[in-house]
Amino acid sequence: MLQREEIVVVWLKRDLRLHDNEAVYTALNSGYKVIIVYLFEPSLMRDDHYSKRHWDFIKQSLLDINEALQSYNSKVLSISSEVIPFFSYLQTKYKIINVYSHQETGLLKTYNRDKTFKRFCNNNSINWFENINNGVFRARQNRENWKEDWENYMISAQLKIKEENIKFLIDMDEIMKIEENSKPMSLDVIENPMFQKGGRVLALKYMLSFFKDRYINYAKFISKPNQARESCSRLSPYLAWGNLSVREVYQYAKKIRIEAENKRAIDAFMSRLRWQAHFIQKFEMECIMESESINKGFRKLKKDISIKYQEAWKQGMTGIPIIDACMRCLKLTGYLNFRMRAMVVSFFTHNLWQPWQEASKFLSKVFLDFEPGIHFPQLQMQAGETGINTLRIYNPIKNGIEHDPEANFISKWVPELKGLPINFRHEPFKLTLLEQKLYGFKIGKDYPKPIVDISSTRKKASDTIWGMRKDKDVIQESYRILNKHVTK
Repeated sequence: MLQREEIVVVWLKRDLRLHDNEAVYTALNSGYKVIIVYLFEPSLMRDDHYSKRHWDFIKQSLLDINEALQSYNSKVLSISSEVIPFFSYLQTKYKIINVYSHQETGLLKTYNRDKTFKRFCNNNSINWFENINNGVFRARQNRENWKEDWENYMISAQLKIKEENIKFLIDMDEIMKIEENSKPMSLDVIENPMFQKGGRVLALKYMLSFFKDRYINYAKFISKPNQARESCSRLSPYLAWGNLSVREVYQYAKKIRIEAENKRAIDAFMSRLRWQAHFIQKFEMECIMESESINKGFRKLKKDISIKYQEAWKQGMTGIPIIDACMRCLKLTGYLNFRMRAMVVSFFTHNLWQPWQEASKFLSKVFLDFEPGIHFPQLQMQAGETGINTLRIYNPIKNGIEHDPEANFISKWVPELKGLPINFRHEPFKLTLLEQKLYGFKIGKDYPKPIVDISSTRKKASDTIWGMRKDKDVIQESYRILNKHVTK
């Protein structure tokens, strides 16, 4: 019987980079031959939380890594397979000593997959090492010392690969042999200029351009749907899919702050890096948020499903211009600034009075930067169902006028309104019949009437949710949540 060669495997997930990647770093320092693999799991590719834009971004990220490895005659083994069948096959060719990956704070589906893989490793005498990802810690019961632990992680040394260790990667000939007996995934992508492109090279360009001059207006324009597209960092997809580590961005920001023209803007940005970790940590500690309200008292809240309302919202045809502009923009570009994201969720859950769960999969599919640990806690917070956060029911008309005063954002994404005066671009439903004739524009034909009355629906939502916050179960749960998730 032939002796199988001993190897270790790096299993990439949401850490699509070589630099400051503990799994890659540790594997290359192990002294064994190393295979880096990304698995396009059919069960995940079919999952309703994901869409083509995510898989294209991942493929672009892998191509970027492969470009870096080309001169070393190696690449990432990109395979279409579920996890257990792939590793079972790989076991027939090699003796797998260790598998390295990060602790993924993902969907219930990926968590169950990981538990199954853990059993597989135990049964096959494989050591599986999962490293901390971006300062999010597993098995925490509360937030005692969490802030200090996160900050210590952020200031710790970045992990840089030693060039002499790259020789341990298996070469292209061996990779091709593995591909011959498996299902290699084509990484070809038809690029869409409307989406940010994946990969570390471009991620670094975004980071450098932000800290060079774009950051100066970060705080000033963070709520503006048009200006935020440039003044915000736009690093969210690169952090969500791991082209950059949060640690390297944090340390670069800290370095730039020393001589920064606008230190407050840098501080505001850095606070949001911790904000990101805070929410992912919350989801890590209470993953039931994927499907149920974290505050059990709010599970009593019942809302009637309206497919008509939901479809109008998804298509950007609600008759509320700023909402429709946001939804159309999001569908076509995958990006929307934070305030507008909060507003469209508020409109869905409060004005349309739909359960946040009904928005979850649609939004995750269109957000290019879909990050489960932020997605689900934020949905519940904006829906007002945590019991501990201030209830915010956004007035979309007021927000449109305040943050898009010239209606430029509305005009771009709802072009049927651009021929109207600015005030009517915000509120076309206020046009009189005579004015509609004057502008050659008919409400209900050229643009829909509002599907709900903003004022009355806002009052209903406010009265109902504030009323529920007095419920003894909601109050009891609020204390539990504060005790578990608030930093001590």
